[in-house]
Amino acid sequence: MRNRIREEIGRIKPHDAQEKDTIQEILKWIDSGVELCRLQKPDFPKKHLVSYFAVVDDDYLLLVDHLNAEMWLPTGGHVEPGEHPRDTALRECLEELNINGEFLIEAPVLVTSTETVGKTSGHTDVSIWYALKGNRKLPIEYDTSEFNGVKWFHKDSLPEQTDPHLGRFVEKLCANFT
Repeated sequence: MRNRIREEIGRIKPHDAQEKDTIQEILKWIDSGVELCRLQKPDFPKKHLVSYFAVVDDDYLLLVDHLNAEMWLPTGGHVEPGEHPRDTALRECLEELNINGEFLIEAPVLVTSTETVGKTSGHTDVSIWYALKGNRKLPIEYDTSEFNGVKWFHKDSLPEQTDPHLGRFVEKLCANFT
């Protein structure tokens, strides 16, 4: 699986110098042989893989008011041992939003490495960002144990309290895939 994850990261075309450096750093981390997946909640090992996904409908993204992080975020979850990050995105979409996910774009859009915030801060999430197809007209049955709510945000009106890389994700998505 390590090679497949490495290949998935390799499919990402860097949008900027920051992402190019992040990709190189993450590939070195993968090649080091350390455990890539979270084995114990909330933070063992201290650095682990996450699949983030934005549900996208035209110029709108569905974000969740995340209970633990205490901010508006794309949906996502931890990659399980033996699981491909793409499969994680689809599994989490069903578990957290009750939506059978469908990729808007087959390749991941972005990869980031971020220190976590909120109630379980103190570890690093290596996040592979995907875009999934959405429909603003359909009701969302979200996981109330993880989220206070869900909301569609226009790409030009993203919340202030969000992942520090969300703006870069939207910029890259709009520049390369719309």
